Amino acid sequence: MRHAFGTTFDVDGVYLNTPSIGVPPRPVVDAVSAAVTAWGRAETSAPQFDGAVAAARGAFAQLAGVPESSVALGTTVSGLLGLVAASLPAGSRVLTADREFTSVTFPFAAAGHEVMEVPLDELPERTRAADVVAVSVVASADGALVDLEALRAEVGPDTLVVLDATQSLGWLPADLSWADVVVAGCYKWLLAPRGAAWMALSERLAERVTPVQSGWYAGGWDAIYGLPLRLHPDARRFDLSPVWLAQVGAAVALPWIASLDAATVRDHAVGLANRVRRGLDLPPGESAIVAVRHHGAADRLGVAGVRCAVRGGAARLGFHLHNTEADADAVLEALA
Repeated sequence: MRHAFGTTFDVDGVYLNTPSIGVPPRPVVDAVSAAVTAWGRAETSAPQFDGAVAAARGAFAQLAGVPESSVALGTTVSGLLGLVAASLPAGSRVLTADREFTSVTFPFAAAGHEVMEVPLDELPERTRAADVVAVSVVASADGALVDLEALRAEVGPDTLVVLDATQSLGWLPADLSWADVVVAGCYKWLLAPRGAAWMALSERLAERVTPVQSGWYAGGWDAIYGLPLRLHPDARRFDLSPVWLAQVGAAVALPWIASLDAATVRDHAVGLANRVRRGLDLPPGESAIVAVRHHGAADRLGVAGVRCAVRGGAARLGFHLHNTEADADAVLEALA
């Protein structure tokens, strides 16, 4: 058990796999457990979850720096971006980074658009040749950060910008409000159960998107039977029916994360990552994710009980709220 940032985490051992699955704090676990218990006792009804949906949506908007009215609810990043991809003219040119996470690229490729991959550091200067730029704020594979300031400065007025913040929201404070799309899943750095994702849309893009996935939740309780089509006037018209237990957890996790001092969280996470970088004679970085390419690193970490993932042949380590200097030192000891 660990105490950090005013809460408790039931973490045993060295867990550095937040980029794959985040570890929820005890209040999130308790809220979801209580909801499951109530479900098992037949003590639940659908309207009881509306408050959780609203709380999570509002906290996502706060974290992303966007109006709450611009936020649509989904279940996965790829599902939400599928709506965007389907709204584009046929054969649109979509610029992305090499080795981009496929939940970002596959929806555009599957829709028949021309998806062009370029090195991440070259992406801002290449935006003029694209109709859409779709990229992760922080790369899943190795934690590399896109240069948001350069991207914003270089992108043309007619080019749409799609930012996947799944690997950044929760530890990296950044101005994302200028993008046409800000999308993120909940189960990594946002520490909620898998099954919830949100997407903020700019006004100019929202006007072009057809809510082809809309069901009753996109219209609300007055739209559960019969025609005509009647949907919410704001981005809720793109909502999917929520995964209730995921929303229960998100309604606790996201407001709590949004209440923390974002700079302090970043300094904590990046500071631990840089402690490992220094110990391994790697240059300092600005990411909470460290890709360790030392020979046999993943095997040695596994033997030492350090939980992480392997991406592109490197051991990928992610430092978040529950991690400590002792965790970073355990990595260095295992790789000494």
